[in-house]
Amino acid sequence: MKKRNDLTGIILSGGKSARMGKNKAFIEIEGTPIVDRIHGLFKDLFKEIIIVTNQKELFTNVDAKIYIDIFPNRGVLGGLYTGLFFSSFEHSFCVACDMPFLKRSVIEFLISKRSNFDVVVPMTKDGLEPLHAIYSKRCLEPIRRLLEQGRSKVIDLYAMVKVKTIEEHEFFGMDPKKESFINVNTPEDLLSIKKKSSLLK
Repeated sequence: MKKRNDLTGIILSGGKSARMGKNKAFIEIEGTPIVDRIHGLFKDLFKEIIIVTNQKELFTNVDAKIYIDIFPNRGVLGGLYTGLFFSSFEHSFCVACDMPFLKRSVIEFLISKRSNFDVVVPMTKDGLEPLHAIYSKRCLEPIRRLLEQGRSKVIDLYAMVKVKTIEEHEFFGMDPKKESFINVNTPEDLLSIKKKSSLLK
């Protein structure tokens, strides 16, 4: 087994999942809850795993450190702050709990680019992917300032820190279908994924 990286893997599961009607982390893809798919990969990749959630009771059987938002009801940015605050390492890789097709090779490529940067974020033709990115603890103070100003968009942070953008062509060979960035927001998304599941192997 490869040596695990000195990073924290952060899984954000604080959303209300209103469009799905249930906690997205426990939606099963190919018979396995998404959170278990992410956790299995993170366990091999990282020395620490943190889940940020407002429903701690749902994750008692998951081998991870579970924290409730320091800034309640502040969306993804608040969850990112909480994960970074409690992280034991300088850098963390952060994802949403509804991303079932993460690729180890893509994540390791981002890790390899983290030196001297506060954020390492992929960018596809659809735009930046802030919930499949590496963040350093140096982001904590800028995030706190944003939250205190009532701002909640993760990309607002990027103008305040040192960002490394990874262009699509750089990781295309590792994930040509961009499956890494697929998330399950609605029942329609889930149905679409199940229809395509034979292609997503």
